[in-house]
Amino acid sequence: MPRTIAIGDIHGCSVALSALISAIDPKPDDTIITLGDYVDRGLDSKGVLDQLIALSIRCHLVPILGNHDEMMLHARDSEADLQHWINMGGNVAVASYGDKSTLDQIPTEHFKFLEECVPFYETDTHLFLHANYNPELPLDQQDEHTIRWLSLRDSVPERHFSGKIAVVGHTPQPEILDLGHLICIDTWCCKGGWLTALDVDSGQTWQADSKGILRNVG
Repeated sequence: MPRTIAIGDIHGCSVALSALISAIDPKPDDTIITLGDYVDRGLDSKGVLDQLIALSIRCHLVPILGNHDEMMLHARDSEADLQHWINMGGNVAVASYGDKSTLDQIPTEHFKFLEECVPFYETDTHLFLHANYNPELPLDQQDEHTIRWLSLRDSVPERHFSGKIAVVGHTPQPEILDLGHLICIDTWCCKGGWLTALDVDSGQTWQADSKGILRNVG
């Protein structure tokens, strides 16, 4: 039976991502929704994007754009945008591509992948966003700041008017935060926590740390 699996903020943790993909063993009819923030903080943003591009050939991948991914795209627009990204962790992402510390060494296909990321995804039962949402608006009417930047520390939304369960990342949690109407699966892999994957239909979870050690696999 096809599965619908969400993966939380990866943030350059390519070893954890590789371990999760191996444990999940995606099939062609599975849908995997990655909730954004593929780059920065962890040491191998390049490796993460390489793996996600490969994963998109293996199954139905739905990559959502995170705020750090957005900053990487904007870094091409001006020196000010570049410095903003660097100051927010982009320096580690650039370093994963080599010693020159310039955008020129980043493959075009990596920018193309980020350009093609979607702002949200919706099924009959669930909503998938990077950060947050306005419970009174359909997803296609949400503003970019809310869905990409607004922390749950600043605003925890009520149940979405659609009645669907929201699955988000962006706001780090020590463990999965399950409020019933909202589930946050950013469990802070890049800072000693876990990279979390959740099968939203069965409730099965997979978690791996930055060294690729797995737990809650079954």
